Amino acid sequence: MDTFLYKDETYKIIGAAMAVHRFFGCGFTEKVYQDALEIEFQEQEIPYLREEPILAKYHGKLLATEYIPDFICYNHIIVELKAVKELEDYQRSQAINYARVANMDIALLINFGETSLRYERFIVSNL
Repeated sequence: MDTFLYKDETYKIIGAAMAVHRFFGCGFTEKVYQDALEIEFQEQEIPYLREEPILAKYHGKLLATEYIPDFICYNHIIVELKAVKELEDYQRSQAINYARVANMDIALLINFGETSLRYERFIVSNL
C-alpha cells in the first residue's frame, strides 16, 4: 500500500493539532483538545465528523456495540486523540481497529499529553 496515501490531508490534520498544542500545551483532558481541534478544523476548512458511531460486523452480521472515534476527517482518515504521558500499544490497536471497522485506510493517533505533540500514522489493511 502507498505510504504516501492521503499525505496532504494527514499533514493538514497534524498541523491543526500542532496549533492546538501550541496554544494549550499539555495537561488538559482529552475533551479540551477535542473541542479546540474541532474549532481548528472549522477554521482551516478540514472536513470532519465528530464522534460518528461506526458498527463492526462479525460473520456478516452487524454488532450492537458502536465504536466512536474522535473524528473522521476527509471521509477516510480516523483520528483518535489521547492526553496521556505516553502512548501504549492498546491505544495504537484501538486507532487501527477503528479504521479497520470503518473500512478506512488511515488511522492517525495524536497525543496531546506530552510536552511536544506526538502522533503516529498507520496505514490500515482492510481485510
